[in-house]
Amino acid sequence: MGRQGKKYREASAAIERRPYTLEEALSLVKDKAYASFDETVEMALKLGVNPKHADQMVRGTVVLPHGTGKTLRVLAVAEGPAQKAAEEAGADFVMSAEDAVAKIQGGWLDFDAVVATPDMMRTLSKVGRVLGPRGLMPNPKSGTVTQDIAAAIAEIKAGRVEFRVDRTAIIHAPVGKVSFGSDKLLENARALVDAIVKAKPASAKGRYVQTVHVCSTMGPGVQVDLTSLDVK
Repeated sequence: MGRQGKKYREASAAIERRPYTLEEALSLVKDKAYASFDETVEMALKLGVNPKHADQMVRGTVVLPHGTGKTLRVLAVAEGPAQKAAEEAGADFVMSAEDAVAKIQGGWLDFDAVVATPDMMRTLSKVGRVLGPRGLMPNPKSGTVTQDIAAAIAEIKAGRVEFRVDRTAIIHAPVGKVSFGSDKLLENARALVDAIVKAKPASAKGRYVQTVHVCSTMGPGVQVDLTSLDVK
């Protein structure tokens, strides 16, 4: 690992190695952010599940009350009346599956999210190896494959976040920007935690949420006291 920068070391030195309440942790992250851009505030939750078992996979979505602070470019894949609905809902790009596949195979990836109607998925699967690793492949479980494509687009534009436990049993997800007010960050963070708790698999035993940390894009992590989250 390379040597950490001076600003990072200074920020890290100002944070005690102890758990803080969620409100205190978020305030520290805001106060110690030092990058020249508006850093994203992220949460990392270590869960007591084994992702190798299908019945312990944790995934879902949540619409953050105050959004993520980022404007997402949405590609809507549909035909007929669904295309008009997608345009009216604010999709940045609207096209048929054939057109989308052709552009993506040509190297086009200027979008942050993809939604599609079910009848488009057979053709869209041709670029699954391109979209899948980037987390862009539409999926019914995440609500991005749906007949109500307008509602899916509206949620994404409003600040919907998709979360999924990784192979180390950790969920990483954004809860806003350091420029957000403390109250907005707090409400967003609690909404994310609540959604993850509701997604707890029935087969999960013992303590479900084991550790929680918050950080900014460039800053050090701050441990959160679990008692301030009221989770088990």
